[in-house]
Amino acid sequence: MLLPLLVLAPLLLAAVAFALPAARLRPRVLLAGAALHAAGVTVLWVRRPGPTLGGWLAVDAPGLLALSTVSVVFLVCAVYVQGYLAVHPERDNRVFVGSLLVLLAAMTAVSLAQHLGLLWVVIELTTLSTAPLIYFKHDALSLEATWKYLMVCSLGIALALLGTFFLALASAGPGGPRSLLVGELVAGGPALSRPWVRAAFVFLLAGYGTKMGLAPFHAWKPDAYGEAPGVLGALLSGGVTNIAFLALVRVLQVCNAAGEGPFARRSMVGIGLLSMMVAVTFIVGQRDVKRLLAYSSVEHMGILALGVGLGGAASAGAFFHMVNNGLAKSVLFLTAGNIQRAFGSKRVDQIRGAARRLPVSGAAFLAGFLAITGSPPFSPFYSELAILDGALGGRRFVVAALFLVLLAAVFVAMGAAVLRVVQGDPGDAPVPAKFRDAALTAGPPLALMLLVLLLGVWVPRRLLDLFQAAASLVGGAP
Repeated sequence: MLLPLLVLAPLLLAAVAFALPAARLRPRVLLAGAALHAAGVTVLWVRRPGPTLGGWLAVDAPGLLALSTVSVVFLVCAVYVQGYLAVHPERDNRVFVGSLLVLLAAMTAVSLAQHLGLLWVVIELTTLSTAPLIYFKHDALSLEATWKYLMVCSLGIALALLGTFFLALASAGPGGPRSLLVGELVAGGPALSRPWVRAAFVFLLAGYGTKMGLAPFHAWKPDAYGEAPGVLGALLSGGVTNIAFLALVRVLQVCNAAGEGPFARRSMVGIGLLSMMVAVTFIVGQRDVKRLLAYSSVEHMGILALGVGLGGAASAGAFFHMVNNGLAKSVLFLTAGNIQRAFGSKRVDQIRGAARRLPVSGAAFLAGFLAITGSPPFSPFYSELAILDGALGGRRFVVAALFLVLLAAVFVAMGAAVLRVVQGDPGDAPVPAKFRDAALTAGPPLALMLLVLLLGVWVPRRLLDLFQAAASLVGGAP
């Protein structure tokens, strides 16, 4: 019963948060939910239960990696929220806390879902629970971002629904499994209708690729990330986009079993490189810190797609990068939120000397930039290196060269903006503010940054085995 409880417990606590009349108690409910969830996920690492609810919920290697990343990021964000809401006592936190807990339940359900119909439903729930969080500031720009997010993601989820229907048609023929359970679809792969599987993949790639923020389906990302609170940016980049990637991994498993793996992989490589190219185009000269991070997220979703598309050792690197990107990007969004409050702006030309005004957040922001752009000894360097090694090992030299060029271009373009924000004299900033580093707002991103550094220095053997096991499910070499 542990798996259903991991989904139901946050929902029950969300109901408690909505019902509580005392605003000061609601953040504590959020923290309790995050701690309970983290404890439950820890149990899964010690003792993995079998499938439940007729196989609709189960733990496998990709799901456990995504769920663990979600749990760590959410726990850190729950601690951060204690200080964040204290800075904004004028805003009602009922919807904010309740929606965060519903989002945690939805992301957990996606990580555990083995039925593609259930997967579609709970991914839609992540969209509905996130929209009120984007509108937390209640101004015109956040309202516009919320509507754009809802419209674009709803179109994407509609395409994913069509793709799911096509998979159902693919399995309904003679000898087909007549099921949408991933395990049964994979086992009955040779009996699936290949034209329907190919059509399903195209629609599911567009649908779940929209939720990931892959180009050209990324239109919602700059506005949503730019106007949402930093804590939500962390959860979107460290949680929601990762579980959308997990949904595509499930589809890729079915495509491989049906003999459509080469077509699916070529598509993933193409859209991965396209996403990186689009990201570079918009990162160059970007003057808004949060929109800069949004386009960086587009780039890294492209890296994930590229990794699983290349296969081989690159697949294991992609799953390692899923974890690394989730952790490092959360550092950047949380510290960017602190910098925005300290300077009263998120414009690069209005921020100077963040490392002086906010010694912890400024340093963590700089370290997060170095990590997310693949600088050693931080862990993203090694996951990107694994993807590059997979490309070279598969004799995909043109892809490897493009990958390196795009990574270098992002490093230079982001570096120009980040160094401008971090360096200099804060006295030159046009809008001074009273906000300074505090334990509850600077400590959580610093803890995540140390974890990113630790994974760059040492990766536990069990975690390495899990990356290889996840890769083997999508046809990657161990």
